[in-house]
Amino acid sequence: MKKILIFVLFAVLLIALAACAPASKSKDIKLELGTSDTQIQFTPPGPNPNLNKPAEGEVVAGLVTGLWHGFISPVTLTVSFFNPEIQMYDVFNTGSLYNLGFLLGVAIIFLLLGFSGGRSRKR
Repeated sequence: MKKILIFVLFAVLLIALAACAPASKSKDIKLELGTSDTQIQFTPPGPNPNLNKPAEGEVVAGLVTGLWHGFISPVTLTVSFFNPEIQMYDVFNTGSLYNLGFLLGVAIIFLLLGFSGGRSRKR
């Protein structure tokens, strides 16, 4: 059972890593999957045109802002389902430092939730 779990985890990580490949210079690359009544369009990730540019009247989001956005990401994800103007991720960011802070914030929150709810003591 443990070997199967490791294999599935490795496969998921490999697929996620492949999905993070840089986009081509051509904007014509699109993969469309469709059925009779549903259509899904996959596009590769590309460069952020708002990198190191502040939003109007704002500052560029950095490491600490990314950490905060990572902490509150479960809440903002839930709110974004009801209010499409709310987003989890700030596109006006410093790039790598913001991404690092965001991922650290998400990891810390889910680790804390996992450790707090995952263990029970038997008496």
